[in-house]
Amino acid sequence: MSGTATDVNTGANTTTQEKPKLKICCACPETKRARDECIVLRGEDQCGPQIEAHKVCLRAAGFTIQ
Repeated sequence: MSGTATDVNTGANTTTQEKPKLKICCACPETKRARDECIVLRGEDQCGPQIEAHKVCLRAAGFTIQ
């Protein structure tokens, strides 16, 4: 076993690495806003770049995103 676990509530990686300082819902507000606005206006299938940008931001903040 590698000793890596994922917190079910936050999706955060719980290894010896630094834990995210925010809850996942509060992380990356700029990309979250752009993603949400795109989905509301154009539909999820038209917003791949915005969704991916938000995932990249969340991963950089320390969250494990699939």
